[in-house]
Amino acid sequence: MKSRRILCAVLLLALPAGLAPRAEAQANEVVVVEDEGGWKLQVDGEDFMVFGMNWGYIPVGENYRYSLWDQPDEFIVEALDAEMSMLRDMGVNAIRLFSEIPPRWVEHIYDKYGIMTAVNHLMGRYGFEVKGRFVPETDYGDETTRRAILEDLRRTVEVYKDTRGVLMYLLGNENNYGLSWTSFEIEDLPEEADDPRAEYLYTL
Repeated sequence: MKSRRILCAVLLLALPAGLAPRAEAQANEVVVVEDEGGWKLQVDGEDFMVFGMNWGYIPVGENYRYSLWDQPDEFIVEALDAEMSMLRDMGVNAIRLFSEIPPRWVEHIYDKYGIMTAVNHLMGRYGFEVKGRFVPETDYGDETTRRAILEDLRRTVEVYKDTRGVLMYLLGNENNYGLSWTSFEIEDLPEEADDPRAEYLYTL
């Protein structure tokens, strides 16, 4: 039986092997196993079928700038108890969150509700800071930008690598659309199938 540590989700971007967290430091043993039945995911030696969803917390009247994690601990605990109890009761065992969630809250969600977290690094999807300057449209062909994104990804892995409840790292968020769209609004997809910028994105 073959196994290997899982680092990213299918249909997103692959995490370069050099960025992998050390095996002995990972709180949960998460691997992809191949046996006579095919491929499957295991967590701590047990088969793990992902019943996951994208989750976020934005109160009525707020927008995407709102961060639950900037609120007082008592408020966060109350919000998580209401939300995660419902998710647990409906059979959810994994959620996808962006990489601004503090590791202690990943552990809280896992320890209290048994829900694991897929940590999502956006890989420049909505712009990126390069040498202290925010660039709104990420140029994946620019070597300085590529190094900045990979270094930020490395820092993200270092932050979460010892955290209980981390299921996997997701890289990007439909970044291929960002190669053509010029705003946050939904636009018609281009007719051109081949975009040379895609090679820079996917090689990253």
